Amino acid sequence: MEIYAQAIVNGILIGSIYGFTAFGLTLIFGIMRVVNFAHASLLMMSMFLAYAVARTGVNPYLAILVEIPVLFIVGYILQRSLIEHVIKKEPGVREPMSVLLLTAGLLVLIENLALVLFGPDYKMARTAYFGATFKLSGIIIKTAWFYGLIATLGCYFLVNAFLRWTRLGQAIRATGQDRDAAQLMGIDHYHIFGVAFGIGMALLGVCGAILVPFYYVHPAVGWVFGINSFIIVILGGLGSIPGAFWGGIIIGLIESVGAQFMNATWTIVVVYGVFLSILFVRPAGLFGLRQEW
Repeated sequence: MEIYAQAIVNGILIGSIYGFTAFGLTLIFGIMRVVNFAHASLLMMSMFLAYAVARTGVNPYLAILVEIPVLFIVGYILQRSLIEHVIKKEPGVREPMSVLLLTAGLLVLIENLALVLFGPDYKMARTAYFGATFKLSGIIIKTAWFYGLIATLGCYFLVNAFLRWTRLGQAIRATGQDRDAAQLMGIDHYHIFGVAFGIGMALLGVCGAILVPFYYVHPAVGWVFGINSFIIVILGGLGSIPGAFWGGIIIGLIESVGAQFMNATWTIVVVYGVFLSILFVRPAGLFGLRQEW
């Protein structure tokens, strides 16, 4: 039984990090109704930034102090300078397909730019957290994964509190629910889109900083977590932050517990099987709404 308890704990820890990688993606879709295909490459960019900070000898978790403002600004400028112009070309379209194509192009551009600048080699920020563990009631817990869980829960509650209790957060929610009505109330929805995209990028910055202490960095690293992020967002419900968190936990538990009974290939088959089964029963996802916002 101790083996299964260990697998469950590991699944919850890594699953929470999976969910964290999907927070920004689901937030951007919930507000802008845009699928950000560049999510994987932007996560990779945040990991390289955290890696650069760690290489200077600074604690990699302190990179969060740099990543949050830098990536928020990058996200805001990216939305206002590129994505906004594409959205304006299709003013009557709720979910413009051209934005999806634009972000897919950004993915290719950023990934290949990283390949040119940093090369294809895998890089690792050797820190005191790499391989560090501690025991809790006989269960071995990886320190870096535990910090990831703390960061995930902290950001989850902070983002929810911001969206619920601040005027800007309420404006963001109103824009996500009905952008035309929000505009009639005096809300600049393009500015709100920029803020939402910036927050999504800032969350990726935090995520990059918690991944670097235990995971390799390379130009294609975003795909490792990016594909899971899309599965988690759809599984939990497009636009639902609680759905992203619990979707990540489900995927993490399947991978960890399933590994006790089958090889990695079959574990992936089970993940997609559960994913399709849940969507068959609830097409909107676990926490998604059946009606349009």
